[in-house]
Amino acid sequence: MFNSKTPIQRARRISMAVAAGALLSTTALAGCSVANSEDAAGGSAAPGATASDTLRVVLQQEPPTLEACESNLTSTGVVVRSTITEPLIERNPTTGELEPKLATEWSSEDDTTWTLKLREGVKFHDGSDFTAEDAAATIERAVNSDLGCNVEGYVFGDDDLEVKAVDDTTLEVTAAKADPILPLRLSFLEVVPAETSTTEKVREPIGTGPYQLDDWQAGQSINASAFADYWGEAPAFAKANYQWRSEGSVRAAMITSGEADIATGLSPEDNIGDLGVAYPNNETVALRMHNDKAPFTDIKIRQAVNYAIDKEAIVASLYGGRDKVASQLVPEGVVGHSDSLEAWPYDPEKAKSLVEEAKAAGVDTSAPISLIVRTAQFPKIEELGQVIQEQLSQAGLNVKLKMLETSQHLTYQVRPFPTEDEGAISLMIQHGNQAGDAAFTVDQYMTTKGAQSAFGTPELDKLIEEADASSEADRQAAFEKVFQYQNDNVVQFAHISHQTGMLGIAGTVSYEPNSSSGDELRLAEVTAAE
Repeated sequence: MFNSKTPIQRARRISMAVAAGALLSTTALAGCSVANSEDAAGGSAAPGATASDTLRVVLQQEPPTLEACESNLTSTGVVVRSTITEPLIERNPTTGELEPKLATEWSSEDDTTWTLKLREGVKFHDGSDFTAEDAAATIERAVNSDLGCNVEGYVFGDDDLEVKAVDDTTLEVTAAKADPILPLRLSFLEVVPAETSTTEKVREPIGTGPYQLDDWQAGQSINASAFADYWGEAPAFAKANYQWRSEGSVRAAMITSGEADIATGLSPEDNIGDLGVAYPNNETVALRMHNDKAPFTDIKIRQAVNYAIDKEAIVASLYGGRDKVASQLVPEGVVGHSDSLEAWPYDPEKAKSLVEEAKAAGVDTSAPISLIVRTAQFPKIEELGQVIQEQLSQAGLNVKLKMLETSQHLTYQVRPFPTEDEGAISLMIQHGNQAGDAAFTVDQYMTTKGAQSAFGTPELDKLIEEADASSEADRQAAFEKVFQYQNDNVVQFAHISHQTGMLGIAGTVSYEPNSSSGDELRLAEVTAAE
């Protein structure tokens, strides 16, 4: 547990807007936001700003919260990570190497206890100094508390960490067992002040990043400004303004008309033209099937779902052949991705046959299935949901498509899952492995207690435990076994595609997107075009 040898008494103004109440009002107001780009341009930029000193970003959706410990959620992290808040260690999305951020160096003699030296001269946005006490408290809050942070299940699982502030600039972190990738795990934690509530989630965080949050007009915009006392290089733009529009064509039009500088989640079909910049993505789309209710209690039905989906046609018709058909939850380039693992073939007759076999064995194949899909999560997601619903219906399954807003969808995404739903649940997920190691996928999505796992088996748990503890030389083969076992013996997922991303980037700014741009759009890396 947290132990500081030199406790520091400080008074801070901590924003305590709690997500539980504010989240509901935010999402309710989100439906009232301006729906076209012409209106969007009027009066929503940060007060006192001009087009030349304000970086204008248009997102697919309003963030459900800016809580730092929820920043691994794409809709939150795209605003928060390395812009408003910062981690101790940062992963370079291009090289995969770990780089110093609030920690300047780290080391371990046994892969269990790690010592981190922290950067001096760093201030939080409220003017107070960053010390090891804040780093330790951040870990306690996000990993060891009962706050229920998404990053806990996503990155750290059930194990707590022992943390100790040795002095103001030295932090010791001890894992429950040897963990050779603990520094990589720590890169997912965005640091907040020690005084931040450990019993309530904070909607608007105080961080150390290059931009500080100015105001969040629920349903309309988020405004930020460059932090004058930032420890690093000052960003190119004095102010930043985030808006959100669910229609890709509207976001594209805001770029081409000069009303926005960067637009996320676009495709060429949005008429973005030469201002659309494609980039390698780390996102994988799949269906996660819950086996607590019929008909998903039978593996034959879960296999039938895989055979029923025409992934090649989906990639070709909806995404112009840019995406790749998926056979596993991680794309090429992530440690553990198996080149030899083949995708399920499209075989509608086989799907029908498996449904009939299950029916003959007593499975209620007419039981309702809720296909849960999140609106505006990525381009053409509604069309994708409709296609899958039709293909599963043709296989003989009773599928109802439910399109939900972000906050509603999140209740299905993370344990505890809703139990009052009519029928079995099939959730469309978009999983991005930002870390480059399959541990960050399988620990949360495939173990029996994983935060985003609908079920699992003791055998699969054992394979995952062995892979997690493997050395760098053995990790690839160990995780390949995990993905193979999932496809052969568990079939919790129907994998659809590995995505490619596209940003709209106006000619007035310069930014080179990378594999993490969809999850963390680092505004400090955007400059004015020369």
